[in-house]
Amino acid sequence: MPELPEVETVRRSLAPLVGREVVAVEVISADVVRGTSPQVFRERLVGRRVSALDRQGKYLLIRLQPAETVLVHLRMTGRLCLVEGNSPVGRHTHLRITLSPGGELRYDDQRRFGGFWLLGAGALPQGFSTLGPDALLAPLPPGRLRAALARRTGPIKAALLDQRLMAGVGNIYADEALFRAALHPGRPANSLRPTEVRRLLAALGETLREAVENHGTTIADFLDGRGEPGLNAQALRVYGRSGLPCEGCGAVIQKIRVAGRGTHVCPVCQHLAEARERG
Repeated sequence: MPELPEVETVRRSLAPLVGREVVAVEVISADVVRGTSPQVFRERLVGRRVSALDRQGKYLLIRLQPAETVLVHLRMTGRLCLVEGNSPVGRHTHLRITLSPGGELRYDDQRRFGGFWLLGAGALPQGFSTLGPDALLAPLPPGRLRAALARRTGPIKAALLDQRLMAGVGNIYADEALFRAALHPGRPANSLRPTEVRRLLAALGETLREAVENHGTTIADFLDGRGEPGLNAQALRVYGRSGLPCEGCGAVIQKIRVAGRGTHVCPVCQHLAEARERG
């Protein structure tokens, strides 16, 4: 958390950044700047203008002119918000970027797992260079996905969480997509038939698009670039609903562990033993 829909929501909500010039950078906590020094980070940003905001999986990319790109990973509790310059500074604010003609971009992170990197300036976050295609913008075609899954004996949920396969999917949307596709998260990835792979891709696309339309899912910490929570929690069908009835069949949603992660599943709609028999 945040996953692809939340980062996309942040990207869209920060659209007013485009065209503004960076006039000052205050690095309050040096460890949120990664791969280079805070001094180099400041020098490379000041005087540049924001030209675009892009996203790759769970990463936000702030494009600047003259040519520079700031890579941001929010990790678990990171927040990027555009605020008025005279707004009170929070106790978990770790970086401030002052903009012209006004306002500040602030980074808050209670757990300080997230960070900022300059592309081309030093070491990048582990895994960024091996990201697979974006799960929303460029999902794998069914044939390529099935071929990739055929080499995996682990559970299908683990495959969905592997950012090298497709980038952007985390725990929430893996559970939700697998429920929509009527696939048990513990199914061996290589057991999926072509029709099931197509069903999974369709379910994943529907799940991610709906979450983006609902401005992301706020469980505890997520806020967009305006400081507003997402509305998608009310649309979740299994995630966070253990002990509640399945909206499809009425069975009680269970929370189990798959691939080392807490996983939500309907024992009837996603019956594992029956799936193994069919596979």
